[in-house]
Amino acid sequence: MIFKYVNRKEWSLVAVCFVLICLQVYLELEIPGYMSQITMLLTTGGTVEQVMEQGWPMIAAALGSLLAAILVGAVAAYVAASLSQRLRELQFDRVGSFSRTEMGRFSPASLITRSTNDITQVQMAFAMGMQIVIKAPLMAVWAIVKIADKDMHWTLATAAAVAALMITITIVLYLVVPRFKMIQRLTDNVNRITDEGLTGVRVVRAYNAEEYQEAKFEKANEELTSTNLFTNRVMSVMMPVITTVMSLLSLSIYIIGAILISSASGLGLRLEMFSDMIVFSSYAMQVVMAFMMMVFIFMIIPRAGVAARRIEEVIDTDPSIKSGTVKESPKGREGEIEFRDVSFRYPGAAESVLENVSFKAGKGETVAFIGSTGSGKSTLINLVPRFYDVTDGQILVDGVDVRDYELEALHGKIGYVPQKATVFSGTVQSNVNYGDTSGDRTVEDVKKAVAIAQGKDFVERMEGGYEGMISESGTNLSGGQKQRISIARAICRRPEFYIFDDSFSALDYKTDRVLRDALRKETSGVTSLIVAQRIGTIIEADTIVVLDEGRVAGIGRHGDLLKTCEVYRNIALSQLSEEELMR
Repeated sequence: MIFKYVNRKEWSLVAVCFVLICLQVYLELEIPGYMSQITMLLTTGGTVEQVMEQGWPMIAAALGSLLAAILVGAVAAYVAASLSQRLRELQFDRVGSFSRTEMGRFSPASLITRSTNDITQVQMAFAMGMQIVIKAPLMAVWAIVKIADKDMHWTLATAAAVAALMITITIVLYLVVPRFKMIQRLTDNVNRITDEGLTGVRVVRAYNAEEYQEAKFEKANEELTSTNLFTNRVMSVMMPVITTVMSLLSLSIYIIGAILISSASGLGLRLEMFSDMIVFSSYAMQVVMAFMMMVFIFMIIPRAGVAARRIEEVIDTDPSIKSGTVKESPKGREGEIEFRDVSFRYPGAAESVLENVSFKAGKGETVAFIGSTGSGKSTLINLVPRFYDVTDGQILVDGVDVRDYELEALHGKIGYVPQKATVFSGTVQSNVNYGDTSGDRTVEDVKKAVAIAQGKDFVERMEGGYEGMISESGTNLSGGQKQRISIARAICRRPEFYIFDDSFSALDYKTDRVLRDALRKETSGVTSLIVAQRIGTIIEADTIVVLDEGRVAGIGRHGDLLKTCEVYRNIALSQLSEEELMR
């Protein structure tokens, strides 16, 4: 599965590895031959010079094999690291294109595991596998060919040892392979619970739920630990079995050799049989070592195979939101937005969240949405930047269906402020002047945006001011400060449309009022879509859309809706008195 992501340069390096491994195996298998010659010389009274004639080539073969092994290791590590880097990039790019539908399919904890632990498993398997998968069978076959013409008794003993190893490997793989997928899933679960505990630490402490959260983590950790222990205990059987098989094989070869040598006639034949026994013992050990190497790869490849499937599952998932082809909207219609009989149902849901919503806004107008919790306000405005696509109907931006725009072009028109303010680790300036077009805006633009968002006072009081550091997730900022940074980010972008998804909820009434007045003054000509819970936030909107259980209960201005829309009137009276509403 992963091989298709290996590029041409890396395949060339794999070919180089193959040649080097062949050279390494050839040199290693030449060494027993030199040992045989030296043994014969030592037993027949050969001189030191004669022994060294065989010894120097033997040393050269050993050093050559060592050098080839070092080169193979370096090349394999480079290819594996390069491949893992590409897989991380592919995963990150693909996740960046996911809509909320795909994000619902893969949990954040699982995506983190897939881009870290899973890729590490694949990298290890590729680096080691490229060496062992080629070397082990090559060495086993080549060594068997070398000893094929020796005594059949020795060959049978070696075959019995190999059969015992194969049976052991098969049993172990049968027991552990199904649990490798379980290990990755349980790792996801541990990451999820850890993330919940860290991000929700204040709630955990406020409810004295430390022991409850610890019990959840302990259960998940115990499941992961017990599964890992089972696989490791089963795999630990391999080494004692291999060691025992090697010892028994050596013993068998020497016993068979002793019988053959004692039954041989003549000193010359006995010396020849003794030499064959030494050579056969060396080659037989190399056959067993080849299987021993394969055991190590069998410990890694099955788990890496599970990890590879999980990685590919992410990379091969096509985003449900497809980019269109329109890059620019028609001239003269900038700032227009229209909903035409828009209905929406979440994937897999039985009922629609929105039904037959229609309204139109011209350039510079403010459209506000209000309704009870769960009425579909946030869902409705999330359809504009295509976080989801409509089930029925159309959304037109500047007279063009949003589905026809290139996603980059569509998003370039929008200054989006989410319901939950999002800030990134970095400076205030990097947070406000954010995105690929950040170079188009100056420090003065940042200061102006922060001032409009009513964040100037707290930003300039920070150490470093606009270069002051914001910690991860904005933990050194209050909720209102994060919200104002998020609003300043949208203002600094100078978009055609603002989308405020209940983005003033963390602000006090005075700051809310001043901020909206500044927005109206400084950003006139920009169309705004505002979701709000407060009547005071939307009372001056050009159009107010009242939603009730996904349907439009009323559309109009504040004064008209008080008279004609019972739902709006009830919401308004729950927040303000009759006198305040009529001012």
